[in-house]
Amino acid sequence: MPSKTFFAFTASLQELLLVISIGILLILPVTLAYIPSYLPTWSYTALFGVSLFAVFLVLAIRPLADLLPNITWIRPLVILRKGFGVLSASIIVGIMLSKFMTDGVYYALDFFSLEHWSLQGASILAPIGDLSALILLVTSNKFSKRVLGTDWKRIQKLAYVYFYAGALYEYLLLGQILALIAMIIVTILVLAAYRKNHPVYKPILQSV
Repeated sequence: MPSKTFFAFTASLQELLLVISIGILLILPVTLAYIPSYLPTWSYTALFGVSLFAVFLVLAIRPLADLLPNITWIRPLVILRKGFGVLSASIIVGIMLSKFMTDGVYYALDFFSLEHWSLQGASILAPIGDLSALILLVTSNKFSKRVLGTDWKRIQKLAYVYFYAGALYEYLLLGQILALIAMIIVTILVLAAYRKNHPVYKPILQSV
């Protein structure tokens, strides 16, 4: 059983992740929109990478806890899924806000245009990831959980859509092999945990 210190550490880390996420939402859009020259050329690659890694942790922690119950320190880490999820979505929403700051209503109109959701070249993955991130971020609070009730858990399953859209985007359009590895790992963990939690019982044949 993990010590009280470990539980206190995870709680503090959760708060830190949420504070960092708020800072990202306040600083990142302004920086990208008005002073992008202060950022290195690899900034967007790094931002997408951090966002993907954070949501990777969100989807990997729970199945790991189910698959490895004897490793007692993994289960308490489940609480951090909210912090990592908010961090990941904050980066994407921050980038979206920066585009809105520079292009205004034209960005909003373009977001809902048919061209923006085109299937050509897998470009549709970007708006799918953006929209999923926005919904997940807006609903990642106690108020939304209370108002939405049982629908809240259904909405949170968008995390899978968000993760796979982002990972496929980075792999197919940006050539990031780590995104492919992340998809494979998450898929294996989720399927293995589901199989463990939902075993297939074979009927016992009785001899006549």
